[in-house]
Amino acid sequence: MIAAGSVGLNGVVSIGRVPKVAVLVAVAALGFIAVNAPGWLAARRADPPAEVVPTQVRDPWLWQATVGQHPVGPASVLFFTAQTRYFESTGVVVGRDGGYRLLPISVGEGHGLLSPDGRWYLRPGQGSMIDLRSGDDRRTHRPRLDPLAWSPDGKSVVATRANDDDVITYGPDNQPVNDPSKPDDLLILDPWSGTERVLPIGTFASHSRAAWSPDGSLIAVTGWVDPAAEVAQRERLVVTDPGGVVRWQVELGERRGLAGRAAWTPDGRRIALLTYDGCALRCADLAESLRRSWRIEFLDAATGRPVGDPIPVNGSAVELVGWRDGEPVVERQSVEEDEAQRRTVLTAVGAGRREQVLVTAPSGVSDLEVPGDLLARAAFGGPAPRPSPFAAPPWLYATLAVPSLLAVLLLVRRLRRRAGGR
Repeated sequence: MIAAGSVGLNGVVSIGRVPKVAVLVAVAALGFIAVNAPGWLAARRADPPAEVVPTQVRDPWLWQATVGQHPVGPASVLFFTAQTRYFESTGVVVGRDGGYRLLPISVGEGHGLLSPDGRWYLRPGQGSMIDLRSGDDRRTHRPRLDPLAWSPDGKSVVATRANDDDVITYGPDNQPVNDPSKPDDLLILDPWSGTERVLPIGTFASHSRAAWSPDGSLIAVTGWVDPAAEVAQRERLVVTDPGGVVRWQVELGERRGLAGRAAWTPDGRRIALLTYDGCALRCADLAESLRRSWRIEFLDAATGRPVGDPIPVNGSAVELVGWRDGEPVVERQSVEEDEAQRRTVLTAVGAGRREQVLVTAPSGVSDLEVPGDLLARAAFGGPAPRPSPFAAPPWLYATLAVPSLLAVLLLVRRLRRRAGGR
């Protein structure tokens, strides 16, 4: 009789030698599959990436991979939602091939900006950018800078830096002996080299929004000149060149603000403001604040004087994100009191409340971010692929592979026992 673990007359290894070999092969195979399966199964057709914004975005799967686990390349759109496995605000990148990936952010971290080519995500306050093609989070500049707007050529960023003291100091009488509120700095930042330059446009307690002119020669900035103005929400608009030479400035009051990063009209002649009618600071409740009526007004970019007719906006206007055929494209939300039930859309608005919805999103989505290159071409109307359930993290595939490995081991053990009995 041939002993278990020996070689028979026909040269075949008996089942007694199988366990070690089987275990090694099974572990190696399952590990290889766990690492590579997400890419294989989530791979799409080898068609060229669609350089267009999808008409609809959807909630990702709870197990969706992150951009660091399986990069998806330059974004066609970025949005934020709590409908993820992190159960808090999380970025969701939709690649130009239709793939969905999660972009986790730290607790308390704000929402950042996509570079004009859609490849980089600039994180606010972290001093880093995420390369969406490789998934790397690269430290590129010092932290505590909040980006406001990319320049049209993607080489510079207008950013604001808070100089407030982190701690209030109290004296023996338990009264504060220092004022923690300090004026903020407005900067031009080179996010690649980390170099920064202060724009001397006057004292501001803080800055709210900024927008570059289409040719990059001027910058419109809004903010509050002192803490009292910030409490009262009375903003000032300043137009300056990148060297800090102020062209003009105007007080906006509490119901008007810069419309967004795309506030300049494509011809550079006008600057758009978002204005509302209704309660300002003393709203009776949330319902009353949601009943505000919104419109877009314009200032002459050369003088700051009002010009043109206003354009009404349905719903609650958030930001003017771009232009299509001379019409502003606005991010707006529905007016449900429950924030989780509000729906965000991008819509082109025109005179007489004429509008066309360009991008829709599920309830609870906020901050629909579209790269500047697609906005410049008004590249809307693309297909709306669903997120792939197979684009999952490697650990999920490894977890699912464990039962298979156990089954293999049990089978080998059973075969070995049979061989031993023979």
